[in-house]
Amino acid sequence: MIDALDHLTLRASFRDGAVGAYETLLGRKSEKGTLRVGNVGLAIEDHASTAQLSSMVFATASLDKAARLLERRALPGERMGDRLVLPTAATHGVPIVLVERSAVRDPSPLLKSSEAASIAALDHVVIRSPNPERAIALYAGRLGLDLRLDRSNPAWGSRLLFFRCGDLVVEVAHDLNKGVSDAPDQLWGLSWRTADVARAYDRLKKAGVEVSEPRDGRRPGTQVFTVQSHTANVPTIVIGGREHWS
Repeated sequence: MIDALDHLTLRASFRDGAVGAYETLLGRKSEKGTLRVGNVGLAIEDHASTAQLSSMVFATASLDKAARLLERRALPGERMGDRLVLPTAATHGVPIVLVERSAVRDPSPLLKSSEAASIAALDHVVIRSPNPERAIALYAGRLGLDLRLDRSNPAWGSRLLFFRCGDLVVEVAHDLNKGVSDAPDQLWGLSWRTADVARAYDRLKKAGVEVSEPRDGRRPGTQVFTVQSHTANVPTIVIGGREHWS
């Protein structure tokens, strides 16, 4: 039913330079506030007082078929033009939309950097949830995403759920120390993928972006660094060293 994550929407102030900040971060030119990397888009909506990820928009080959299947799975959506909007009460506070898409779109053109130093794709989008079993029922059971990992690690204080969606992952993180509750989920952070961590790090440092020193990632063979500015307050890391999720 769901083929890919088409794009994410971000509410942030144009006056505060949100579009320019993401052009710098991704190393790509925007068009009317929208940027695309290899596997996903980011649509920035002008909002004077809020800076946050505001929705996930999934792609499906047939909106009509998706609507019928979701209704049978007790998750009816509302058709709004060329979109199917799911009720946030049923998605536990995370705005989710489906759109019909038959072809992969090209990434936005490079700004000034080389392809190796730019952001090539999205590795994963992070959702924080106080109720991991509820999240499994939604993302695997109703939306049909492929649950690839369910792991608790007391050292991290987290239970992590990885749902494969195309060549990226929807990650649901649960804080083990807070216990389980019926509070809403939160669309929270982004992990971008680059072909060359060292070049991407150098490019961002030279552009005045605040970044941490690269370090080994949790997945073997990867390196990551944290981005501390130019994100419109979205928790962000950049990862490299492994092309795709298996």
